[in-house]
Amino acid sequence: MPLPFLAADGGHDQQVTDTPLPYSAQDKWMRPYRPGPWRVATAALMLMLAAYLLFAGMIIGVAKGLSGAEACLGASVLVIVSALRLLRVGFWVSGRGLRQCRLFSTVTVPWDQVGSVRTAQQPVRVLELPRTVQGQALIVTRANGQQLRPLMTDHNADFLGRREAFDMAADAIEGRAAELR
Repeated sequence: MPLPFLAADGGHDQQVTDTPLPYSAQDKWMRPYRPGPWRVATAALMLMLAAYLLFAGMIIGVAKGLSGAEACLGASVLVIVSALRLLRVGFWVSGRGLRQCRLFSTVTVPWDQVGSVRTAQQPVRVLELPRTVQGQALIVTRANGQQLRPLMTDHNADFLGRREAFDMAADAIEGRAAELR
């Protein structure tokens, strides 16, 4: 099993060749970039909290407090599901369309309904907090003129401090949109 994260040359950051994917891989939803360190660190802390909740639930259950154990188990399941959903947030592409996953909702737009995909300079939120700064965002406009909420910015949890990664991911999504529209 290849482990590209152990490669000394950063094998996971290399550009993909222009060879067409087999039919089965074109219909698979793939994220054209890897999750950023802020998103992964937040999910790791959430999973650590879930482990503590599970351990506390086990201790409470052994002490015959079943209602407390059930509450801890329920809270830990909620934290685990939230951490996994947090890791899925972002843009996903396939041969069928463009998918924008947010924390509580997902929007899928088939390629024939995508009007344009472009990057634009605009005020963007830093780590999805209320503070805004001037930055770049990937803007997806449907064929009917409706814009999707800019989810991929150079200041979000995937690309904060990784400007080159944002440029590569935006170029990959724009290129895929131009190819499949």
